[in-house]
Amino acid sequence: MTTSRPPLPVAGKPSRPQRRQFLGRTAAVGMAGVAGVLGLAGCSGGDPAPPSTFVLLDGNQIRTADLIGKVTLVNFWATTCVSCVKEMPDLVATYNKYQARGYETVAVAMSYDPPAWVQNFAQSRQLPFKVALDNTGEIARAWGDVKLTPTTYLVDKKGQIVKRYVGEPSFDALHQLIEKLLAA
Repeated sequence: MTTSRPPLPVAGKPSRPQRRQFLGRTAAVGMAGVAGVLGLAGCSGGDPAPPSTFVLLDGNQIRTADLIGKVTLVNFWATTCVSCVKEMPDLVATYNKYQARGYETVAVAMSYDPPAWVQNFAQSRQLPFKVALDNTGEIARAWGDVKLTPTTYLVDKKGQIVKRYVGEPSFDALHQLIEKLLAA
C-alpha cells in the first residue's frame, strides 16, 4: 500500500500564491487579446465618431457629419442575431420617445446579412428609424472592426462617442444618458 506525500519544495519553483498571481495576470492579458480579436477594441467613449457614409435601404446616404447636432445611436445588428431581434422593439420605443428632441438612430445591418432579409425585417416591423446596409463591411471596420452583434454606440451632438455597448444595453440607463446628452 502506498501513501501519497505532499510534493517537496523545488528550488526556483514558484509557490502556489505566486502561480495564482501569474495565472491571473496571464488571463487578464489573454482576455485583452481576445477582446481585440473579437472586435471589442477600437472606437470607445471619448473618440470621435469615424467618418462614415451610411447607405440606407431607400438608396439615400447619410454621413456621420450630417448627424452633428443630434444625439445619435448607431446600432450594428443582424437579422439572424437573436439578441438584436429581441432589442429592436426597445430601440423603436427609444427612437419614438426622443426623436422629436433631436435624437437619431441608424441601424447598420452587418455585411453578411442578405439585403432582402434586412428589407423584409425593416418593413414587417415598421422600423421608424434609418436602416443602413454595410455590404462591404467597411462601416463595421471603421467603427472599431465590429464583429459582435449587437454593438451599439451612443454619439453626442458634437460627434463624440460617449458610450459603446456590446450586447443589449440596459435601456433604463441608456435613457438616462440620452436625457443628459439631449439637455447638454
